[in-house]
Amino acid sequence: MRTDYHVHMHETGDFSTDYLREYLKKAKEEGIEELGISEHAYFFNETNSILTNPWVDNRRGLAFKDYQALFDKAEEEGLSVKMGIEMDYTPGKEAEMEKFINAHPFDYVIGSVHWIGEWGIDLATFREEYEKRDINEAYRLYFDQVVTLAESRLFDFVGHIDLIKIFSYWPDDEEFLHAQYDRAVQALAASGTCIEISTAGLRKPVGRIYPEPLLLKKCYEAGVGIVLCSDAHKPDHIGYQYDKAVELAKWAGYDELQVFTQRTARTVPLD
Repeated sequence: MRTDYHVHMHETGDFSTDYLREYLKKAKEEGIEELGISEHAYFFNETNSILTNPWVDNRRGLAFKDYQALFDKAEEEGLSVKMGIEMDYTPGKEAEMEKFINAHPFDYVIGSVHWIGEWGIDLATFREEYEKRDINEAYRLYFDQVVTLAESRLFDFVGHIDLIKIFSYWPDDEEFLHAQYDRAVQALAASGTCIEISTAGLRKPVGRIYPEPLLLKKCYEAGVGIVLCSDAHKPDHIGYQYDKAVELAKWAGYDELQVFTQRTARTVPLD
């Protein structure tokens, strides 16, 4: 089975079933059997108590009811799509995140780390910050959040778990890097939080799948579940380079993945 749960619509279109049909058409062409829309939570006014900074606040302004209406109408029209959300994990805001998540009938919730304080680590406008930072410290701070994200048990899976590599900045010390992987995997396994294998990294400057093969292998050995995702921001991204994702998953040892309905996971065969 193939899934694509990490999919966005707002930046290139609207929350209409006409636009959704374009995504579903592409999913069918790519052999995707379950499609899920998971818009960025920061777009919605209801999240203004969770994450706020100038970059985010300039993009917020949607009402969640309009997002919910998409799924209600899709159901009326017989369109099969899962309802998800991608939340920026914000340390110290666990209560607010939990309140928002529990207020809506999500099939799954993605937790992602995009911010280290005021630094948007995957934004081109902040790229030069990597030249100013100690890379080991940046990785430590990033994986601190991956660990506490998992420990919060608020999320079904982690988005692009090693996003910090997006601009190809790496610690020189491999032992240090592996230690970051190990503590993240330990937290994931203990909390039952899954990860995505995301082909989005192949479209980014780093040109590599998230996660790194070694990190994925460690996840497999620890019993961490997986989903397949493209982090699509337009229909053409659906199922992008999925053969490479499946190949990597099988290399690591996986032969099954997780699918979600109403925050409940079940295991299905991979591909």
